[in-house]
Amino acid sequence: MTALLTVESMKVQIGPVTPLDGVSFMLERGEILGLVGESGSGKSLTAMAIMGLLPLSGGRVTEGSIRFEGTDLTTLDEESYRRLRGKRIAFISQNPMTALDPLQTIGAQVDVIGTLHFGKSRAEARRRTIEVLTQLRIPEAAAICASYPHQLSGGMKQRIVIAMALAGEPDLIIADEPTTALDVTVQAQIIHLLAELVRERGMALLLITHDMGVVAQCCDKVAVLYAGRLAEASGVDMLFAAPAHPYTQALIACIPRADTRKGALAGIPGTVPGVSAYPPGCRYHPRCPKAQDICRSTVPALDPRPGGLVACHFPEGRDG
Repeated sequence: MTALLTVESMKVQIGPVTPLDGVSFMLERGEILGLVGESGSGKSLTAMAIMGLLPLSGGRVTEGSIRFEGTDLTTLDEESYRRLRGKRIAFISQNPMTALDPLQTIGAQVDVIGTLHFGKSRAEARRRTIEVLTQLRIPEAAAICASYPHQLSGGMKQRIVIAMALAGEPDLIIADEPTTALDVTVQAQIIHLLAELVRERGMALLLITHDMGVVAQCCDKVAVLYAGRLAEASGVDMLFAAPAHPYTQALIACIPRADTRKGALAGIPGTVPGVSAYPPGCRYHPRCPKAQDICRSTVPALDPRPGGLVACHFPEGRDG
């Protein structure tokens, strides 16, 4: 059976630099995959590649493939991609405060999905918009349709952005850090809502986040990026029970726990290198406590492990 989304050995080039190199993961219907890593790891760029938006930044996929139900999206022209965006593949952007047009009412911004992708009349599209908002448990949906973005709270704006994604009845939703600008209580509500929608509708969700706690709560699978390369990918239970890559171990160690003593929360020394300053060999080696000479000179292969993949010369659980 063909997976809904398969990204295989994807390499992205923008001008003279290669910010993504060898990214691979797979996503089935009804699954949530968490794409994690620090800022600068390449998470949002991966989303742009899947959505066919790389040309906006002068980028292109130069190697590998992005297959959606068996079709390689890298071979599509812009017109073919436009028929997919918003209908088969939907995108929830990072900041709901700037994702909505301040000069248009909420209703007008959601209605366009019905008129553009389903050929509905304006009246039919509005009825569909109200139906979608109601399904998302947004009170007084008709009144909300007449509102402008500045009249809504941050949490309500994010629900509207989710409604725009769902209005096309997509098979795949890509959510790029959808709770970054929201307070903790609203974050939990939004994540729970997205997970519930995936299970109910049999969609797939690619959840881009730097929050390993969110991943542990709602994801089925995890792909860990570091400096544009895949470090590790596996099921969520295995990843947290037995992380193989030192970077994955460090990310998990950063999660605060109820018994963490004041001042004892772990951190990762250093920062993710810029795309023009990627080191040779394993890109994590300048920050890795286990680095040896081979790590500084040789790129680790992406090797299979039980239930997943890992790119490390000395992964946990294997003799070095």
